[in-house]
Amino acid sequence: MNDNFKDLKERMRSLDALLSARGTGNVSFAQALSALHRAVRRADRTREPPLELRTLLGKAETLGRTLADEPVA
Repeated sequence: MNDNFKDLKERMRSLDALLSARGTGNVSFAQALSALHRAVRRADRTREPPLELRTLLGKAETLGRTLADEPVA
């Protein structure tokens, strides 16, 4: 596995943990993370992550940051 792809997977795991901790109350975040997971399944792990994956990861991380900043209900 490519080192950059490994980094992407580690960042995805932290987003998965956030989703597990906060639940699926934020549909946009859950959908963005789901789209990222689907794209990773189709990707070639021996090469650099394509722009599509980096864009999806950025979107999920941005939504995750706003979710992390919200108070827990």
